[in-house]
Amino acid sequence: MTACSPAAPPSTEMPAPAPAETTDAVRAIDIAAGQQDGPVDVEVDGGAEGVGVTFREITIEPGAGTGEHCHYGQLIAVVEQGELTHYADIYPGGVHVYRAGESIIEGAGYPHEGRNEGDDDVVLMVTYVIPEGKPLAETDLANCDH
Repeated sequence: MTACSPAAPPSTEMPAPAPAETTDAVRAIDIAAGQQDGPVDVEVDGGAEGVGVTFREITIEPGAGTGEHCHYGQLIAVVEQGELTHYADIYPGGVHVYRAGESIIEGAGYPHEGRNEGDDDVVLMVTYVIPEGKPLAETDLANCDH
């Protein structure tokens, strides 16, 4: 697994989500949209088992956090509400705050933790791209790159 290199901080200017595309038989609703200033490269080695994709809404209450963990694949997330304080060695000073409308790219292998240090719930829309059979988050840090 390779650690994710720090991405440029996300742009603060967010385009409005595209209007829902609707016909009588097909309806689509954009749930969240975020912006990355740099290129995004998603690579996951699924080996013989393949790759799983999971979409998840995560709510973190004030004062709570994810606990330190890593991932076997990559995540692409959008902060829909609140501010997520993200602790990881990939950031200068080891911390970056993501605000509503910003996107997060997490690479495989590196330990990190997300915390809600604000007064309102943090709501994240997360897409996990993980090798099949692996957990979405690995809490045994011995299995993470350091």
